[in-house]
Amino acid sequence: MLNFEFVSPTRIIFGKNTEEKVGEEVKKYSGKILLHYGQGSIKKTGLYDKVAKSLKSAGVEFVELGGVQPNPRLSLVRKGIEICKKENINFVLAVGGGSVIDSAKAIAAGMKYEGDVWELYEGKGTLKEALPVGVILTIPAAGSEASMGSVITNEDGWYKRAINYDILRPVFAIMNPELTYTLPPFQTAVGAVDMLTHVMERYFTNTQHVELTDRLSEATMRTIIHNAPLALKDPYNYDVRAEIMWAGTVAHNGLLGTGREEDWATHDIEHEVSGIYDVAHGAGLAVLFPAWMKYVYRHDLNRFARYAVNVWNVEADFFNLEKTALEGINRLEKYYKEDLKLPITLKELKVPDDRFEEMAQKATERGPVGNFVKLYKEDVLNILKLAR
Repeated sequence: MLNFEFVSPTRIIFGKNTEEKVGEEVKKYSGKILLHYGQGSIKKTGLYDKVAKSLKSAGVEFVELGGVQPNPRLSLVRKGIEICKKENINFVLAVGGGSVIDSAKAIAAGMKYEGDVWELYEGKGTLKEALPVGVILTIPAAGSEASMGSVITNEDGWYKRAINYDILRPVFAIMNPELTYTLPPFQTAVGAVDMLTHVMERYFTNTQHVELTDRLSEATMRTIIHNAPLALKDPYNYDVRAEIMWAGTVAHNGLLGTGREEDWATHDIEHEVSGIYDVAHGAGLAVLFPAWMKYVYRHDLNRFARYAVNVWNVEADFFNLEKTALEGINRLEKYYKEDLKLPITLKELKVPDDRFEEMAQKATERGPVGNFVKLYKEDVLNILKLAR
């Protein structure tokens, strides 16, 4: 097990009707805030009215900025920074899923960074402070409600890049599973994929003697695998939605990565796919992670066999670990296709193969991706070909 520091300051406020507490929570930090949200679904569901009422009752003034898209855009982040400076705002409330939260974090970072916020995402600057961010989560998937990360897409070149700072972890996250009842089946499915991939990016590691986080990771994956199809069949099942929502937070708040080297190659490759083609992040991961597995599994047959046995209940063949490992990969792919009804090839995602070279180049222009196996441009190109 490696040395580590683990910080998880986000106050989780979980359960029914918890969104009604947002005013009293925000008031602890500011009397004037930026209310940040997506394409307007919170107004259709009535959540916006509840939030506005709670904020007003607490005496919190708010300025609105909606319009966050999936794969959130740098241009809207810059607009948010301008608004916050003009209105003298010192708190950002994100109401939505991972894209809204990531955009809110970027605004919070840009407000305290002296240069252009994109410099942070290019690795050309260092973030030392940021505005506090609060969250009302409506789409369990990205885990951004308690993570240190923010991913933004720059329309100039369609680069999709991430930053990770503990100071970007939200100060609170309000999580009411009831708010996920009306999610389209596709959002529920790709959200489950995103969660699973967050765990697997940590699970496939070269670090030895990490039994606790191995077992926690396996339990988290099994919980997601079991409950996601149930949510598709019965979207108003509170208990199922609650399991999924909490699993999404645990999958990406950093706990499952403590003491172990993490990978993240597949995320880096997928960012190039969704950066150019604007596909849902989880949908891209459903295609690319099995392809990555097929490319690297021989690096550690024991770990892939353990994954197959402990996560997918594959009967171990101790005389043929490769057969066991491949069956685990097969069951993941089959689960995505049959249980979650998702595409499992780039062709099904309507991603052509004419820009593979560009994506491989952009993914590795700052060096090889991944840690489980270091992947260079040619490796990334081969994985994209396996996924087509």
